[in-house]
Amino acid sequence: MAVWRGPRSLQGRATLITVLIFALVLGIGALATSAGLRYKALGAVTDGASRAARVAVREVHRGMPDGTVPTNAVGWLQVVDRAGRVVAASPMMRGMPPISRMWPGPDDTRVVDDPCVTVPGAGRTCFVVVGLQDRSSPYGDVMVYAAERKPPLLAGHTLEGALTAFCLILLGLVGWGTWCLVGRALEPVRRMRAEMAEIAASGLSHRIAVPASGSELNTLIESINGTLDRLEHAREMERRFASDASHELRTPLTGLRTKLELALADPEAEDSALTMRSALKDAERLQAVIDDLLTLARLDAGARPEPRRVDLAELVTGEMEQRPSRHEVLMRLHPGVVVRGDRLQLSRVLTNLLANAERHAAGMIEVNVCQNGDDAVLEVVDDGQGVPEADRERIFQRFTRLDTARSREAGGTGLGLSIARDIATAHGGTLYATDRLRGEGARFVLRLPLSGDVETPPGGTGDAHRPGKTEKTGRTRQG
Repeated sequence: MAVWRGPRSLQGRATLITVLIFALVLGIGALATSAGLRYKALGAVTDGASRAARVAVREVHRGMPDGTVPTNAVGWLQVVDRAGRVVAASPMMRGMPPISRMWPGPDDTRVVDDPCVTVPGAGRTCFVVVGLQDRSSPYGDVMVYAAERKPPLLAGHTLEGALTAFCLILLGLVGWGTWCLVGRALEPVRRMRAEMAEIAASGLSHRIAVPASGSELNTLIESINGTLDRLEHAREMERRFASDASHELRTPLTGLRTKLELALADPEAEDSALTMRSALKDAERLQAVIDDLLTLARLDAGARPEPRRVDLAELVTGEMEQRPSRHEVLMRLHPGVVVRGDRLQLSRVLTNLLANAERHAAGMIEVNVCQNGDDAVLEVVDDGQGVPEADRERIFQRFTRLDTARSREAGGTGLGLSIARDIATAHGGTLYATDRLRGEGARFVLRLPLSGDVETPPGGTGDAHRPGKTEKTGRTRQG
């Protein structure tokens, strides 16, 4: 069996709910109004008949030789004895049967009745009758009845019909007004939907127009436009990344394929070992690019290994023992500078910064670890040409090289600094480039929050370049 679920549109539902609420309120109001008006009208008629009955009782005691009850405010009067005979009546009731046969109980002298009788010349007529018992009248124990015509308000259901018609008209107006108001309120939403459909068809470069009304929808539209900005930027970054990645992968693949084709075309023209070493170099570069792309993919996916305590001084010492350098390396390491993070990822940051310094240093590299306030600071400084101020943010973009030929010759993929910044951001820190404090060169500064369970070492706060444990190494890269 199908179940009616009401209108599907928000406009229809709002209109239906509003009409139902008003119908309930108006229904209760109409019932209360009908009951109140009926009670008031009946009370007024009953009071008038009671007064006329009391006057008629006094007249009956004076005696009426001709059996005619004089009329005062009410013309419908009868005096009826125990046998049900009309012993006296007003001129309007002469010759009519008893208008009521109700008698009060033993402890009462008053009755109220609402009979409908046939009146000569008026047809069937309904009355409100008040009867008073008079046990000592000249006619004996009698009932004096005074009757008032029922007003049209009480005679039928005219009042209820009028109230019902009024409620239906008012509900119709309420429904129409609600439909129009809700439709007008939803008109900006319809325009937004049309503009969003146009954006989906034409591209993310379009934006939804912000109305000048200053309504609550303006905030929603601004949020949607901001989301579209981010989506367009992400799409552009994805397109650029795919283009750069394909270009970076194509270069070593093309070289590798060319060398292999030449070797196959003329196997005796060149030493096979030399060809294999050259091909291996291209394969290593290809593997480096792929590894960096996988690392970026994991970082973009939000992979967060379980953080552990990492002593930055121990991290730098262990890395430098395993990494030969063709430059003199000066290390200033404060002990006890501990952060929480993934040791492998933080080692990747240090490795990338050191590799960048190796490519650009003239003769010396400095590695500093210290504490500055609530931050742990790791610096890698080289004495090369430095990074121009205008390019200090651009170098952290993917596949960005300020000196493309030299970077490729040195084996850089253009992703090292981008990976290092993404790892720093994932650990709640920052990575930026600035000038060397003394002389020419570049300084890369990694700032990470200190681990909360680490005590501040004496003298470990303040200047980020306060000297600590200093070591010098001078190793020469082999091969």
